[in-house]
Amino acid sequence: MAKLKRRLSEKEEFEIMRMVLDKFLWLGFGVMSFGLYKSLVYSFKSGVWFIGAGAIILFIFAWFVVREFEFAR
Repeated sequence: MAKLKRRLSEKEEFEIMRMVLDKFLWLGFGVMSFGLYKSLVYSFKSGVWFIGAGAIILFIFAWFVVREFEFAR
């Protein structure tokens, strides 16, 4: 017997997406902050990799938001 799936309203879907995307923002910011800490305390070369990784995470986040949501023009 097939199980019926519940459909979400647009507001519910947006709230779930907002919670998930908020975690990506915190993750990217945290990785970049850790990279800044490492570059200040140890050496610039050791922290730049973390700063780059955080920037990539934030870039993927921005790409996903632009692709997923329709913006009114």
